[in-house]
Amino acid sequence: MKKFLIPLALFIVLAVFLAVGLSRDPSEIPSPLINKPAPAFVLPQLSDPQRSFKSDEMRGKVWLLNVWATWCVACRYEHPVLLDLARTGIVPIYGLDYKDERRDALALLDQLGDPYTLVLSDEDGGVGIDYGVYAVPETFVIDRNGIIRYKQIGPITEEVLQKKIIPLVKELQK
Repeated sequence: MKKFLIPLALFIVLAVFLAVGLSRDPSEIPSPLINKPAPAFVLPQLSDPQRSFKSDEMRGKVWLLNVWATWCVACRYEHPVLLDLARTGIVPIYGLDYKDERRDALALLDQLGDPYTLVLSDEDGGVGIDYGVYAVPETFVIDRNGIIRYKQIGPITEEVLQKKIIPLVKELQK
């Protein structure tokens, strides 16, 4: 009888872990960067690679950093939401074009519209790696002091925008 109790107990423990894992939202993977300084970077601008942008230029402002790519299907899904957010003027959105060809990125923005205050080119993906990007799209809310306050893994939906991002941005802007 005892021979069956150990495997049964192990099965129950594994089933509990599986149930907990399946009940979690995969877009809410905890980031070790939350409430820590955003990694500093200097990158070329997508529209003019001769000009660079330093993340330190955003000190004193609340802003979003949206990591995207032309080859990303989910990025196209979230694009209209970003366009709507940009029209409100609530928060500046900076784009980080991740591991992409410059001409492809410019063509996509020309075709779909450009929601970004400025787009930066991360051709080798180094800055994305510094930010702990798992897969595009990912969006970071960064406060006035350069601290990451929120990370959205996956596309921003209207619900996420209204329930999480906009209220957080407004709170940080006070």
